[in-house]
Amino acid sequence: MTSDPDSRVALVIEDDADVRQLLVMTLGMNGFTTLEAENGRQGVALVRERQPDLVTLDLNLPDIDGVEVCRQIRPLTDAYVIMITARQDEIDRLIGLEIGADDFVVKPFSPREVGARVNAMFRRPRSTVRSVSQPLLGTGSDAGEAPQVTSTTTVVAPEQVEGLLIHGPISIDTEGRIAMLDGVELPLTRIEFDLLATLVSGPRRVWQRETLLARIWGDGWVNDQHLVEVHIRNLRKKLGEDTKAPRFIRTVRGVGYRMMPPSAD
Repeated sequence: MTSDPDSRVALVIEDDADVRQLLVMTLGMNGFTTLEAENGRQGVALVRERQPDLVTLDLNLPDIDGVEVCRQIRPLTDAYVIMITARQDEIDRLIGLEIGADDFVVKPFSPREVGARVNAMFRRPRSTVRSVSQPLLGTGSDAGEAPQVTSTTTVVAPEQVEGLLIHGPISIDTEGRIAMLDGVELPLTRIEFDLLATLVSGPRRVWQRETLLARIWGDGWVNDQHLVEVHIRNLRKKLGEDTKAPRFIRTVRGVGYRMMPPSAD
């Protein structure tokens, strides 16, 4: 991915000429050099040839649909991918397919909304693990227990072994972006990896949904808490979680999530 903001390239894969031109104009105003594709096959070829930094991808394309295009380009690029869909109710289904998209925009959309979401994504670093020397919001042991604000509780940092974050059977290589469970690599999307690394970085902290949104998706996402819930659900599935008796991620009702103690394994 290009690090220079002045040389970032965006690819718009969209069969509707009016929508395509709107996206091209919007991304151009946000500093991108833009490429265009009218169908999925053209889009896959351009991703392979030009290695864009951002791809906007319509769900309903005339040849192969956006889901299949996303599956084909993911092994080719680490570009941010925004899926464009005509219906709000399709977003849950798309995220559930774990296709590797970073965000979803519903038609009709405003250029300002698209620009804000794109800028937020590019402000988000690849690895979101940060200092955990922050006060806890609460560490109740039950999923439904109301949290209590505590200013004197010491956050216990995860075990560090040769550059890895270790939490029980979970090990995370933040630089290599590899997460392992019981010695087996987890097939995590970019967002799932960032969520897990963030949770493990402060294993006894209760992470508010708003905080996770700001750290992983960027500023200005406080009204999109549903994104956190859906990606946490997918992450739990890949961790083999039993939602009635969680092994790793505990829901703190009304607040967010925290890691279960390693000794609970």
